[in-house]
Amino acid sequence: MTLLFNGLKQFRTRKGWTQEKLAEKSGVTRQTIISIETGKYVPSLELALKFAELFKCDIEDLFKV
Repeated sequence: MTLLFNGLKQFRTRKGWTQEKLAEKSGVTRQTIISIETGKYVPSLELALKFAELFKCDIEDLFKV
């Protein structure tokens, strides 16, 4: 599956968070964050929900298929 829109980096930078900080908050590695932001990896539903919770937004605001 390929995402048509991936707003993770934009949401992360608006918060002023590094990739490392987002990784710590979401319980994944920095490499996972890098892979998601570059479109090499599509997050699981569980991880996408965690991101939405952290950014206080809907999943659809972060990712679109």
